[in-house]
Amino acid sequence: MRISLAATFVGLALASSGAYAANSTNVEQELDALKQRIEQLESEQAETSKAQDSAFKFGGAARFTYSYTDYDNDNEDRGGDIDFELFRIGVDGEINGVILSAEYRWYQYMDVVHHAYVGYHFDEHQQGKIGVTQVPFGILTWASNSWFFSSNFYTGLEDDYDLGLNYTYTNDRGRLDLAFYKNDEQGGIDGYVGDRADRYSYDVVGVRLDGEGTFAAPSMAAGETNTFNVRYVHNFNWDEVALEFGGSGQFGQLELDNNDGDHYAAAVHGVVNYDRWNLKLQLTDYGYDVDGMDVAQMVVGAYAFFDSIPAEATSYMANIAYSLPVSIGPVSNLTFYNDYSIITEKSGNLADTFMNVTGVAIAAGGLFTYVDFVVAENQPFVGGSLVGTDGTNQRFNINVGYYF
Repeated sequence: MRISLAATFVGLALASSGAYAANSTNVEQELDALKQRIEQLESEQAETSKAQDSAFKFGGAARFTYSYTDYDNDNEDRGGDIDFELFRIGVDGEINGVILSAEYRWYQYMDVVHHAYVGYHFDEHQQGKIGVTQVPFGILTWASNSWFFSSNFYTGLEDDYDLGLNYTYTNDRGRLDLAFYKNDEQGGIDGYVGDRADRYSYDVVGVRLDGEGTFAAPSMAAGETNTFNVRYVHNFNWDEVALEFGGSGQFGQLELDNNDGDHYAAAVHGVVNYDRWNLKLQLTDYGYDVDGMDVAQMVVGAYAFFDSIPAEATSYMANIAYSLPVSIGPVSNLTFYNDYSIITEKSGNLADTFMNVTGVAIAAGGLFTYVDFVVAENQPFVGGSLVGTDGTNQRFNINVGYYF
């Protein structure tokens, strides 16, 4: 604006000067050309600023949880508790094919990086990423419908995030994922972090030695390193039925204080969509091995506490959901579901784990609410542990989140 006014002022001054009367036509033409160029530059700058602003989208959420349990007498006596769960901020964007995505979360008891990566679209079918990304294993993006995920989440085999490289190829027939993770999102066994339990997704952080408590910090630290992932799913379509069927493999090393080891996981999975129905099925097997040791349990960390998992186990999952569009005030959709998981064939002859979640997800504008009734045995966050013998517990849970 200042340049345009200056140009106008100069034009008036020159036009009024008798010394330049003979050349007034040329001067006016030059000034008109100058003003047009200035206006063009200002327009281009405005368009560039607008494009940069619109290229990135900031968003977030605030979530709260009400829970009523039969395994906590104090909670039961109070008629349940309501707690602040989290506040999160995220950014997603793309300029000239280069992608940025990141999210940071604040909980009452910790704050963590959920994910953070840069990527690139090589073409319409291929994409690469580097940073803290979701591990391509099993059904994606989530293998479950409820707020509790499946039991696989608590072994680090659903919605896990680690630090490394991803490559994805997609077309109408299917999707191929290849990934290499140097270590977990905290930098592995010697990462520069204050507390190795402060993380969003579960990772192995140690070996559970004899005599240690189920929730104790590990005496022998461990960390995943040099992990390779491969995942492929193929799409089949018959009239109104869509099937995604595939398999996943994960193979890597374990780094310990004075020892080494390795770990693996494999899964066969399928997703069926018919009309408003969705069915998810998955069979998973995993194992951890430490050189020279007969290990029955490993230590995992997440959500600011340590827990224990079997060193080997097999899990089965069957989840079904029905999506119902509605118009009830602000409510636009109800998704009814039942998620069932079981973990069996555990190392050390540990008792089986099962979890059944019956619930409904309610979408209403920016609000998204999970209403869940959980019946479980030896299940974290439902009064137990994957290595426990805790009996059957029940939990009624409502999680309300506002997303913006």
